[in-house]
Formats: sequence, C-alpha cells, structure tokens
Amino acid sequence: MITLEKKGPIAILTLNRPDAMNALGEPGDGDAVRDACAQINKDHSLRCAILTGAGKGFSAGGNVKAMRDRVGSFAGNPAEVRDNYKTGVHQIVRALYNLEIPLIAAVNGAAVGLGCDVACMADIRISADNAKYGVTFLKLGLIPGDGGAWLLPRVIGMSRACELLFTGNLIDAKTALEWGLVSKVVPGDQLMTEAMALATSIAKQPPQSLRVAKQLLRHGTQANYDTIMEMSAAAQGLMHHTRDHEEGVAAILEKREPVFKGE
Repeated sequence: MITLEKKGPIAILTLNRPDAMNALGEPGDGDAVRDACAQINKDHSLRCAILTGAGKGFSAGGNVKAMRDRVGSFAGNPAEVRDNYKTGVHQIVRALYNLEIPLIAAVNGAAVGLGCDVACMADIRISADNAKYGVTFLKLGLIPGDGGAWLLPRVIGMSRACELLFTGNLIDAKTALEWGLVSKVVPGDQLMTEAMALATSIAKQPPQSLRVAKQLLRHGTQANYDTIMEMSAAAQGLMHHTRDHEEGVAAILEKREPVFKGE
C-alpha cells in the first residue's frame, strides 16, 4: 500500500491503493509504512522525502466498508480494535511523524479523516488546487483515533481545528492555504514538480545539521525554553566539529555555493 522510490537525495513515498482512494488502516499497513520510514532513516544519503497519493486522491482515510463489515482492523471486541489501532493506524502516523529528514506532503486530491491527519504528519504541505480537506470522524460516529486531536491544533490553531472536527465540513485548497493547513497551492499538473523543486532546495543543506534542526523544531513545540536552549548548545557543539560546517564557512568566505557531504 506504500511504495518507496529514491531519486538521488530525495525519497518519494506514495500511498498506493488508488482503487480505494488510498484508504488506510488495512492489516499490514502499519508494518509497511514503518518499514519504509525505517529504511529512509537508515539511509544517510537521503536528505528530504515527499509523501503523495497514487491516482486522483491523497487519502480518503479509513475503509468505510471494512468498518461496516467489522473486518480487518475493525474486527473484534473493543479491546481488540484498540490493539488493531495501536499496531496499524498508530504505526502509520508515528512512523511518518518520526522521519528524521524533512517530509513534504504533496496533496494531490482528497485528504479526509485519517488522510488529512496523515498529511499533517509532514513538515510542509503543498496542495493541488483541486484538493479537499476534512476531519470527518464525527460523521461516522467516531473520534480522531490517530492522534489528530493532538496534532491538528498545533498545525492550524485550536479554533480552526474545532471547526473542522465539530462540523465535519470539507474545505478547499484556497481555504486550507488561508488557514495555514498548507503553505502553497499549485495546479495539479505542477504539484510534483513544485514538491521536487522544494525537496531539491532542502536537500542542498548539510544532512547532519538538517536532521538535528528538524528535531529541535519538533522538541520546541513541547519542551520549555531552557530545555531547548540546552539542547541547542549541545547540538551546536557537535555541528561545529563537522566538515560540513568547515565547508559552509569556506563557501561564504570564497563567495561560492557550498557542497555538503554529510561529514
């Protein structure tokens, strides 16, 4: 249900269940996403990743027919369903959120329910102009079972998160841009070109510093000021002793573009 392609320093993850609008949460989905993300984290030649969907949609969320039939991840008693979420859906969102390199979501169509929350696991979101976004759990008599209640207010603020969740309404790409859910809207046929251009720009940065910078930003949303200051000082001490730091200084003094090698 997910494919991994490597183009130089850029990894492209594609949700690959187009006949079901890339619905997620089937048995084995958690393992598949976890394994793909672990492969990326171990490959230090990779400096940026892009997440997109195959076909016309990004992800329509969970499989409603499977919910109706109580099969797959939705089978069993309440305790079993709980365990299914922890080993399935939770593995998906945890793996994406914990990618060590920057992740760009190239949202090529509908991103609804779990699909919207999966997009929010990315560091940056670029949207096709025809994409739709929604947090529609309540319309199914459910709640965000994927951690979206923690993440969505951090992305668009509490008031907007409440509006999306409590109404179940869909918003278009223009509104998503106004709300800060995405940072850019482009024509659909230019989406991957724009995402690759952004990923290429990011991939030019020193890879060790890039990974540490992402972690500092993540910790900065939860840790207090003094903790971040201490983490920053410790990390900076290490960065000062990398060859990429020496290259960056030399490039500025020599008025040229730096070539970072991850050393």
